[in-house]
Parts: sequence; C-alpha cells; structure tokens
Amino acid sequence: MEAFSRAPESASLFFEDELDKAADFPELVKKPIFSREGANISVVKGADTTLLSDGPYGQEGFIYQALHPLPKFGKNHTLVGSWLVDDLAAGMSIREDSNLITQDMSRYLPHIIL
Repeated sequence: MEAFSRAPESASLFFEDELDKAADFPELVKKPIFSREGANISVVKGADTTLLSDGPYGQEGFIYQALHPLPKFGKNHTLVGSWLVDDLAAGMSIREDSNLITQDMSRYLPHIIL
C-alpha cells in the first residue's frame, strides 16, 4: 500500500482495524469501501448511529472518516464534486439536499470544463 501513501488531506481516514487511531474525532462517517451516491452511509458518535442511509453495499467492509459537515445554505447541504483528466480540470458538479447525506435523488448540476 506504500504506492498509495496517505496525503495530509486523508489523515482522518481509517479502516475498521484502525479505529483506535480515531479516538480524537468525536463524530465519524462510516462508508462502504465500495458504494455510490450516498448509499449505506452512517454518521457515528461514540457507540450511537445518529444518521443512516440505506442501500445494498457494505459486504466488502467499511472505512471511517472524521465528520466534516457539508456547508449549509438556507436549509440545504451542498457538496461540490470535481473531476481531473491527466491532471487537468475536466468537470465539476454541485449536489444539494436537505439531508446531510446527499444521495442519488439529491438535486444535481453537472458542468463540463473544456
């Protein structure tokens, strides 16, 4: 795994067998290793699950990430996504939802960068 060493931005990411390193983070987001569009996401505070989305994923295990709540504008949480192709900006999107966990039915606006 050294070919994919952790960047500083991913320092708050933990596999299930590394949860002892997550003690400094009061809330974690539990995500399936393989999933899409907000399926099977949980927000965990201690032993309690405070928010949960359903879906068919998770058999392959989970990762945990420190919770960094999405910015909220009015009543909506907003997520900006970006795509790079050959290290160049190729696209971006804005996904917005009243729920903290954005999903496939959230409002979505894609944009291509030419």
